[in-house]
Amino acid sequence: MLECVIMIIAEMTTQAAQTGIGLGAAIAVVCSWDRNRSILWAILAGFLSWIYVIYFALTRE
Repeated sequence: MLECVIMIIAEMTTQAAQTGIGLGAAIAVVCSWDRNRSILWAILAGFLSWIYVIYFALTRE
């Protein structure tokens, strides 16, 4: 599971560098999707980027 997430983040980071999305937004989207399985929450997390990543790290089970 962790290897899959790392591969997804690496792929998103590569694509993000070309489209202007930051690393924090890519990580936030993956974390949000893993937790909520909701496109709307993933989009919101992408906008909040590093704020959501820190929140996710502090509140995950």
